[in-house]
Amino acid sequence: MPATMKIAETVTFGGSGLDRAAELRGDAVAQQVLAASSAAAVLLFWKGKPLIEGEGETALVRLPATHPILRNAAQSRIFLGRDGDVAYFAADLAGWEPEDLDFSTLGTFLDPSRQAHPDLPASQCFAELRVIMTHLAPRDAELAATAKAVMSWHDGHGFCARCGAATVMTMAGWQRDCPACGGHHFPRTDPVVIMLVTRGNSVLLGRSPGWPEGMYSLLAGFVEPGETIEAAVRREVFEEAGVRVGEVGYLASQPWPFPASLMFGCRGQATSDTITVDPNELEDARWVTREDLVQVFAGEHPVIRPARRGAIAHFLMSNWLADRLD
Repeated sequence: MPATMKIAETVTFGGSGLDRAAELRGDAVAQQVLAASSAAAVLLFWKGKPLIEGEGETALVRLPATHPILRNAAQSRIFLGRDGDVAYFAADLAGWEPEDLDFSTLGTFLDPSRQAHPDLPASQCFAELRVIMTHLAPRDAELAATAKAVMSWHDGHGFCARCGAATVMTMAGWQRDCPACGGHHFPRTDPVVIMLVTRGNSVLLGRSPGWPEGMYSLLAGFVEPGETIEAAVRREVFEEAGVRVGEVGYLASQPWPFPASLMFGCRGQATSDTITVDPNELEDARWVTREDLVQVFAGEHPVIRPARRGAIAHFLMSNWLADRLD
């Protein structure tokens, strides 16, 4: 971790400092050399779930490029970057379907199911990234988030947005080209503001319909075209909760690969305190005092459960309580 790193950069999925080696993405010869190296490591995914090993402290499984299971994976791999002599690639085992697959949990908000492949050790399995993200080391978390987001983009962008023709993966997975009209398409990242809005000793929390019972979090919303981050904070808070926000400041950012957002964590000073909830956006919103939030984080509040660990909302609130938002 760089010596100059701020607390704000230690959020989940950030702070690893991966060398993405973007200058090598368009170099076909360099890509062949990296992929053929005995030090090459392939991270395998199935339906967006990374292959992991371990309980508690969890690690991504690094397969050698010659592993037999990769013959059944998509041959177009994504070059993620390198760490010294190790080049990282991501591969998708999209064609495999486990026996006795439980579709009732697959793809749910916090999918608890794990899938083991018969050609891999029993200690290895595919697991939902939301569930394991806080158990990964920073480097593994960044690799997993990057691979998941880019793979998700490829899944939804197989055809040209200009002419409708099928596109092909290029630039080591970081671009899709259209052979029909010559269009170039690049991975999409959606900017989202998430706001620690305070008034005096209280913070504004809300919950969306469909969230786990009792879970509250900071308000958030997408940044619109032609809008600054500050304007987005003020608009979203007023739209969702009817609260006016004055001064706005940036705190931290977090890549959020569900499917591909960049969360801009901001602090806002409320200039009003009356809450008017938009039922299309929120189920409830309320002011929560610092003392009550301490209870929430201790699991002792009678009504409110905290945002899940690993999310930037949890990161911002816990550091607000500790007076260390720097």
